Amino acid sequence: MLQDRITFITGASSGIGLACAEAFAEAGSHLLLAARRTERLDTLAARLRGEHRIRCHTIGLDVRDRDAAQAALDALPQEWREIDVLVNNAGLSRGLEPVHEGLASDWEDMIDTNIKGLLWVTKAVLPGMVERDRGHIINVGSVSGRQVYAGGAVYCGTKFAVRAMTQGLRLDLLGTRVRCSTVDPGLVETEFSEVRFHGDTERAEQVYQAFPPLRPRDVAEAVLFCATRPPHVAIQEILVMPQDQAAVYGSHPRGRGD
Repeated sequence: MLQDRITFITGASSGIGLACAEAFAEAGSHLLLAARRTERLDTLAARLRGEHRIRCHTIGLDVRDRDAAQAALDALPQEWREIDVLVNNAGLSRGLEPVHEGLASDWEDMIDTNIKGLLWVTKAVLPGMVERDRGHIINVGSVSGRQVYAGGAVYCGTKFAVRAMTQGLRLDLLGTRVRCSTVDPGLVETEFSEVRFHGDTERAEQVYQAFPPLRPRDVAEAVLFCATRPPHVAIQEILVMPQDQAAVYGSHPRGRGD
């Protein structure tokens, strides 16, 4: 189903985005990869071209920049303009303080990336999908868009917004053949915690020690599943969790050895 189709992945330089690039390349999709760290993107693209004989095009993009998002899409070569799948993966968390102790700069980073960035990229891509009457938008959300935890008010708020926007998009797209899904993972071992704790690697590593977390590939396979269903099937939501995490605030401290 994805053979020779074009998949656009944001935040593709690491973590879930990188794993999605690998999974979609294996399925035969050509890849349009965007992130701020262009050296990583170029290395990834070169590897996937060689391993899977697909086409890859990279874009240096900060999704928070509305004008840059639109300009990047407008500047695409003609052969890259008909995007079949958009994976809105770029996102982050900053800080774990209660609201009365939080940093406004952290909140702005989360809101500008997780909400506005998703909107700017979607707005640049979606009109073409509607005009062609085909396409699929897959938003990477979070269990934190369903449940709130202490210290996560703003981050959870942004992920609740992602879920609401995805539901709203489905209503907007009724009558078209453009699909919209969200994949909401629990704890995934990526650079997420290191970013949240402003580069404190030791503190970040502790987050993943209580039980075996999800791997980026686990989430990528859920994203790929959404994208490869028959045209009459719309996967609206997938919630994927580690076995030892029953809820955002409920887990079993098994340890990483199991």
